[in-house]
Amino acid sequence: MRLSRRAPPGPTVGGMTTKTALVTGANKGIGLQIARGLRELGLTVLLGARDPIRGKEAAEAIGATAVQLDVTDEDSIARLAERIEVLDVLVNNAGVLLERGAPPSATPLEMLRETYAVNVFGVVAVTNALLPALRRAPAARIVNLGSGLGSLAYASTPDHVYARNPLLAYNSSKSALSAVTLAYANELRDTPIKVNVADPGYCATDLNMHSGPRTAEQGAVAAIRLATLPEDGPTGGLIDDEGPVPW
Repeated sequence: MRLSRRAPPGPTVGGMTTKTALVTGANKGIGLQIARGLRELGLTVLLGARDPIRGKEAAEAIGATAVQLDVTDEDSIARLAERIEVLDVLVNNAGVLLERGAPPSATPLEMLRETYAVNVFGVVAVTNALLPALRRAPAARIVNLGSGLGSLAYASTPDHVYARNPLLAYNSSKSALSAVTLAYANELRDTPIKVNVADPGYCATDLNMHSGPRTAEQGAVAAIRLATLPEDGPTGGLIDDEGPVPW
C-alpha cells in the first residue's frame, strides 16, 4: 500500500510496489466481492468501512487492509486521504436505499437528503479528496457503483420493468451519479485516468433485503473489469457485465 511518509511502505512484488485500490462500503455485499476480486488479481486493497470492527473482520477474511471511512463525514475522508500517497483504483461503492415501496409523492424530503448524502455527495467528497493520489498513479481508474434504475432511457420506457419501480430518492440519486461521473470523465479526459459507472444489476444484498436474482459475486464483475481497464478502455460510460447500458 503506497501511503504517505507518515505510514509504513506497502508490499512489493518483484521490487515494484503493487497497485493499490480503495473500495468504499466494502465490509459486505457487492463491495466486499469487488474487494475480494481485486485482491485475487494481485492488488493491495484498502477495504473502507464505517464500522472499524466489521471492516477489520471483512478485510482479514480476504487479505485486505481495513480503513475506517464514512463517506458522509468530511473528517473521516480527510484522515484517510492524508495517509494515501498514490492510489491506482477508487471504487465508490458505498450506497443506501432507504425507500420501501413509497411512491415519489410520499417520499419524505429528509429521505431524499439522506440518500443523496451517501450516493452522490459522498462520491464527490471522496473523489475530490483522493484525486491528488489518483493523479500520482500512472493510469488510475475511478469506478462509481450505479444502477439501471438510474437510467433515464429505462425510466422513460413505460413497459420497462425499471419504469414500474419509481423510487424517487434512490433512482434519481443514481441518475445524478451518472451525471457526476460524466463531469469527472470530461475533466480528466486528457489524462490517463478513466472514470465510469458500473451497473451491478439486481443483486441479492442487504440493500434490497436480498430480493435480487443475481449474486453479489455477479454484481462485482462489471466494477472489477472497469477497475482494471487497459489503456484503450472506455471512459465516461455506464456499463454492466454485458456492455454499455443506456443513460
